[in-house]
Amino acid sequence: MGIMSRFFGDGPAAKDNAGGYIDLEEYVSETNTAATEAKMFVRVAEIHRYEEVREFANYVYKGNLLLLDFTPIQNDDVILKRVTGDLKRLVADIGGDIAGLGKTMMIVTPAGVKIDRNRLRVTH
Repeated sequence: MGIMSRFFGDGPAAKDNAGGYIDLEEYVSETNTAATEAKMFVRVAEIHRYEEVREFANYVYKGNLLLLDFTPIQNDDVILKRVTGDLKRLVADIGGDIAGLGKTMMIVTPAGVKIDRNRLRVTH
């Protein structure tokens, strides 16, 4: 049984926790098993210095997706332009994609992963 079915009421854990909370500690072993079989990982990172770009670029080169928080450098226009310029060249070289998420986050994708810039809206 998957973790989502437990959250949304298909499993015994959902019935046991009806009206209560779900203890995520129960799912640690299930998550760790799935992680060893994954082909791609999503990493959330925070950049403090320009020199950190290389490490983040290597992560994306290896086929992983990066959510990058640039809050610590948002007021330094020179560093921010250098970081975004390097990341744009990276995704152009490997066939990935890059886009802003809000005011202080960006998403950097590996080869073969494109970002749909249209927001999904549910119509009733």
